[in-house]
Order: sequence, then structure tokens, then C-alpha cells
Amino acid sequence: MFRHVRCVLFDLDGTLIDSALDLGLAADEMRVARGLPSLPAAAYRASAGSGARGMLAVAFGLSPQHDAFNALREEFLDRYEQRITRLTRLFEDVEQLLSTLNQRGVAWGVVTNKHRRFTLPLTTAMPIFGSAGAIVCGDTTPHSKPHPGPLLEAMRQLCVQARDCLYVGDDVRDMQAGRAAGVATVAASYGYLGPDADIARWPADAVIDRPAELLKLIDLA
Repeated sequence: MFRHVRCVLFDLDGTLIDSALDLGLAADEMRVARGLPSLPAAAYRASAGSGARGMLAVAFGLSPQHDAFNALREEFLDRYEQRITRLTRLFEDVEQLLSTLNQRGVAWGVVTNKHRRFTLPLTTAMPIFGSAGAIVCGDTTPHSKPHPGPLLEAMRQLCVQARDCLYVGDDVRDMQAGRAAGVATVAASYGYLGPDADIARWPADAVIDRPAELLKLIDLA
């Protein structure tokens, strides 16, 4: 159990919100527009945490080194922005988890690599994020995760020390960022782990299989 926790920071996609359908369908619309057959939603889900890079890899088999990647990336981002809140929802138990933290006086915030352009429409559309003490986006600081900078900025905004903080995420970069920032880390196994992820090798202090399990790890007395 983690003791003396004053603050919990969370990744966004794959940790608090399930955005895989909107991400995947934005990429799939591009396939269909080019006369390619639609792919099932499950084909995109595991790569949702990698954003445009992951979605275009599934839809077209392209890497960022491909000549067509940048143009397709911009099209994908525009399509995603148009449908960003259509099917995206909080994961089951997330509202209960965040409400309990609020009730117990534990501050919480979001640290995501998703840029402000996409993060703020999502968090604004979901009332529970109104109680977040900090929302740090991928372009809030000069660096994105796995650099510790975004986590350090969130802790600065919340006036907490690393020793009093946890970071929860569904990507190895989250664990690396947390470790570099000096905070305890919790891996969310229910998220978008990616096809080659080996969560047992991540630098995580604990693993949860659903959001509500986090409450069992925190001493809220």
C-alpha cells in the first residue's frame, strides 16, 4: 500500500478515458475514402495509445519515415478533431475513483502527451474533469513523456512533492516519466498496452486491472 499520498496524477487515453473508437474510426474513414476495406475496431484498439503514429500504422502500414506520413497525419488529426467526443467515454469505475479522491481530499490531475487542441475539448465535455487540479498536455511544457518535465509541472501546479505523489498510466513511457520525476508509478493493465508490450518489464511499483483497484493501494485514512 502507498502511504501519505496527497496527489494522484493520471495519463488520459487508456487510463481515464476510452478513446479508441474515435481514434480508430478517424483512421478507418481515411481507408474507406481511398477505396480500402474497413477494418474492425479491434484492429486499432491496442495501438490507440500511440495516437496518429499508431493509427496510421494500422490503417496503412506506414511509419513516420514514409514520405506520405506527414500529410496523412494532418488529415488524421483533422478527422479526429471533428469526432473527438462522439464515442469517447470514461472507463468504468473512473468517475467513482475520482469522486472518492475528491471526497477524501486527495488532489488529482492529468498528465498526457495529447496536445491541448484535443485534450481540452475532451476534458471540458466531461464534468468530472472540472475538479482536476492540473491538466498538463503534450504541448504544455517543452518536452513530452517519457521526459519528467510534464509531471514536474503538474506537481508544481498542485504544490505537492514527488514523495507524496503517484502516477498512473498505461504505457511504458508513463512509468519511465514517473520514475524520472521521482514519483511512485502504477501501470493500468486495462489500457492500450500495444501489441508488443510486456508490462512485467515496466518500471512500475504496482499494476491495476481496473481503475477502482487503485483505491485499495492508497492509504486514505
